[in-house]
Amino acid sequence: MIRENYMPESILPGKSGANTFRKYVDERFLALNERIWKRLPLPMRKSSLLRGYGNFIHSLVQLHAPRTQYHGTYFFRNRPELELIRSLANQKPEGSELSIAVLGCSNGAEVYSIVYTIRSARPDLKIKLHALDISKDILEIAKNGVYALNVPKLMDSMIFQRSTDEEMHKMFDPGQPDHVRVKSWIKDGISWQVADAGDPELAARLGRQDMVIANQFLCHMAPPDAERCLRSFCKLVKPGGYLFVSGIDMKIRTKVAIELNWKPVPELVEEIHDGDPSVRGDWPLKYWGLEPFDKKRRDWIFRYASVFQLGLNA
Repeated sequence: MIRENYMPESILPGKSGANTFRKYVDERFLALNERIWKRLPLPMRKSSLLRGYGNFIHSLVQLHAPRTQYHGTYFFRNRPELELIRSLANQKPEGSELSIAVLGCSNGAEVYSIVYTIRSARPDLKIKLHALDISKDILEIAKNGVYALNVPKLMDSMIFQRSTDEEMHKMFDPGQPDHVRVKSWIKDGISWQVADAGDPELAARLGRQDMVIANQFLCHMAPPDAERCLRSFCKLVKPGGYLFVSGIDMKIRTKVAIELNWKPVPELVEEIHDGDPSVRGDWPLKYWGLEPFDKKRRDWIFRYASVFQLGLNA
């Protein structure tokens, strides 16, 4: 078994002293380091020489920054991840059922991107998808599938930034001049439910799924709550099924995956890690930012994999 120090790396000497320093650092120190980091030339920031400094800043940000949930997202947010979803769906026999649960589904962009991707490749599959979010209001937006177009400074219209013209044409019916509506063939088979991803009764309500998608919300929770939720997700996945979990503190995901004997999916692991430029670009100054991929780590496959196959030993 891999044994690794799961605390963020530090450039400070002495683990005990470093942890004490992190605890008592204030906002002025964080602001100073942010200014220093932003003024460094981009090639220098990307160098391995400054990776330790970046890890140090990120550890401070994760410890001190207030965490709160966000609903902003994009259609086709991480294309390598969607490519892997399509590849796994292609393994299903012709005409079979594919069960999926999307936790923290937000405004529905991820849900509709997943369904479009699968149905474009495998129209024969019977998709049964449970889309869950804790917010009733945001879930109603997702269920309606109506989104604003070209409205300056309106977050709703920014979610199409990663969509092609062809995808827009195939996915949406035109509505009012400034709105589009998701087509019925994509919405079919989706059930929308207000639910807490950490609810221990969730598995009993939904049953086990072929795929569970739990992206971009655990990082906004307090680390102990995020770890508790992550451990509970394995109850939702069928033996041999897949858990997608990006957007979580990597030390938590690594720890849980190793302890519970989850099998990292190696396909496209680096591409998926780098597949969302918004979170990669936010490292190390935002707590949700993703560090550069580092294959020199002994635990790299667990640390950077965001997709795991579960229950093979069950």
